[in-house]
Amino acid sequence: MMTTQEIKEIILKELPTIIEEDPEIRRLLAQLSRRRFADRDQTDDRFDRILDELRRNRELDAQKWEEQRQKWAEQSMHWAEQDRKWEENQKAIRDVQAEHKQKWDANQVVINDMLAEIRTMVRKYDSTIGALGARWGLHSEQSFRNALKGILEKLAAVEVLNVIEYDDAGEVFGRPEQIELDIIIKNGKLTIVEIKSSMSKPDMYMFERKVRFYEGRHNRKANEMIVISPMVVPNAVPAAEKLGIKIYSYAEDVKL
Repeated sequence: MMTTQEIKEIILKELPTIIEEDPEIRRLLAQLSRRRFADRDQTDDRFDRILDELRRNRELDAQKWEEQRQKWAEQSMHWAEQDRKWEENQKAIRDVQAEHKQKWDANQVVINDMLAEIRTMVRKYDSTIGALGARWGLHSEQSFRNALKGILEKLAAVEVLNVIEYDDAGEVFGRPEQIELDIIIKNGKLTIVEIKSSMSKPDMYMFERKVRFYEGRHNRKANEMIVISPMVVPNAVPAAEKLGIKIYSYAEDVKL
C-alpha cells in the first residue's frame, strides 16, 4: 500500500503534464484558485475600497481637527477679550484711585496750610495778648521776650543768644549801665534783635545806640538790626527806617 508521501510525490511529478494536456483539469484548478485567492480585479477593488475608507477617515479627522481648532481660536479670542476688559477695568480703578489720592493730597495740603495759618494766628494773638499783659503789668517783659524768642528759634531754626555787656563810659544811657542785647549768628551774618512788648520812637534810638555800642566793643559790624514788637508807636516807624532797623510785629513774620 502506497503512503501519503509517495502519493504527493507522484502528484507533484505528474501534475504539470496533466494540467498542460487536460483542459478540464486546468478549468477545475482555476475555479479552485478563484475560490481560495482573489483575482487582480478583486484585489484592486479591495485596495481601492480601503484607500477610499482611509481617505474618508482622514478627511473626517481633518474636518474634526479644523472644527476643534476654530473652537480653540474662538475660546482664545474670548479670553483675550476678557483679559482686555479686565485690564481696562483695572486701569479705570487705578485712575480713580490716583484721582482720589490726588484730591486727598490736595485737600491735605489745603488743610495743613489752613492749620498752619490758624496756628500762626493763634501765636500772633498770644503775642499780642502777651504784649498787652506786659505793658499793663499783668506779665513780665522777660516772659514776653522769652516766648517770642522761643517762637523765633523754632521757626527760623536759629539760636537767639542773650548778651549782657557793661557800659562803663555811659555811651548808651549817659551813665554806666548794663546793656542787654539778643543776637543771632547765621551763615556768618550777625543780626541784633530787640524784642519788646511795645516800641516808641526813643526806644528805636536807644536800640540803635546799644547796637553801636556792641559793634564798638567787639569790633564787628551788625549785618542787620531787627525789632519784634506787636505794638509800635506810629512815629517810631520813620525813625526805624532812618536808622536802618527792620520792624516785625510778630516773630512768625521774621525773615533771616
